[in-house]
Amino acid sequence: MTRLGFLSFGNWMPGHGSAVRSGADALLQGVELAVAAEEAGVDGAFYRVHHFAKNHSSPWPLLAAAAARTSRIELGTGVIDMRYENPLAMAENAAATDLISGGRLQLGISRGSPETSVAGYEHFGHVPGTGLGAIEGESDADMARRHTARFRSAIAGELIAPGNPQMVGSDRPLPITPQAPGLAERIWWGAGTRATAVWTAEQGMNLMSSTLLTEDTGVPFDELQAEQIALFHEAWRAAGWAHAPRVSVSRSILPIIDDETAHWFGLHAQAEQRDQVGMLDGSRSRFGRSYIGTPEQIAAELARDSAVQAADTLLVTVPNQLGVDINARMLGALVRDVMPVVDAARAPSLA
Repeated sequence: MTRLGFLSFGNWMPGHGSAVRSGADALLQGVELAVAAEEAGVDGAFYRVHHFAKNHSSPWPLLAAAAARTSRIELGTGVIDMRYENPLAMAENAAATDLISGGRLQLGISRGSPETSVAGYEHFGHVPGTGLGAIEGESDADMARRHTARFRSAIAGELIAPGNPQMVGSDRPLPITPQAPGLAERIWWGAGTRATAVWTAEQGMNLMSSTLLTEDTGVPFDELQAEQIALFHEAWRAAGWAHAPRVSVSRSILPIIDDETAHWFGLHAQAEQRDQVGMLDGSRSRFGRSYIGTPEQIAAELARDSAVQAADTLLVTVPNQLGVDINARMLGALVRDVMPVVDAARAPSLA
């Protein structure tokens, strides 16, 4: 059965129709939406992380607060930009948050995406080519992967810092604390290309693929993404990992279920339902379409989406600025009226 989660960017800004006008609104409503989503039968609450922007930034207080208010729903990120992260501090925060959640944390991480600041990670103290384990001439992407390797080793229990004999009786190396059992297998990498999906599998991380691919072969978005997923699974099998991987895809899905949703989304029902191709960071990129319409229309379209059918988790980007109530109603409609059709279409391929 396909897991359904929401993905919130946590945008806030005063303006017409906005119920999220401050950072406090974004955080508090982010928690409330996780609670409401769990009650509606949604499987995951995921939050996007951006820096120097009016979005969610540090995810740990939000995830921990949502964990304390819920009992079943998975809690995660989509994604944390590893160029900004101190790997060991992140390992401590992640482990503590996972323990609060009872092992429900699903962390999406990546090299990062275009951002509002120029090399903002340098102002966090992270400069490519400097720091522990850095190599001369490394790129910001190299630095992100270096931070990732250090973080993953730490949550897996690597012995890191020598003990102080006066305090602990020996100089035997110590791990970070606390440790969260199983967290090491719940790390996802946000991959924008087929090659990165293969690398993700080789590293033993789960695959998180969004509504943007930073390559284009001329085929529809869902087919290109399905090819990415197939290559990921092939590389996973070749690597010989003992545990089964997970794959998520993101979609912009806006069900029209009442007069309020028709007011906000009805005019976009035709204009936004096609793939877009453009240049991003110097690469020709393909952007996935939006799914806007009645639940029945959306269900039929998602049942034909080859990447949705190939993934085990579907993350729905929500218009969080409209507030908790409308988003909870839309998510409830997806659980009730859309996902059974998606699963029914998937079943023959899994037989």
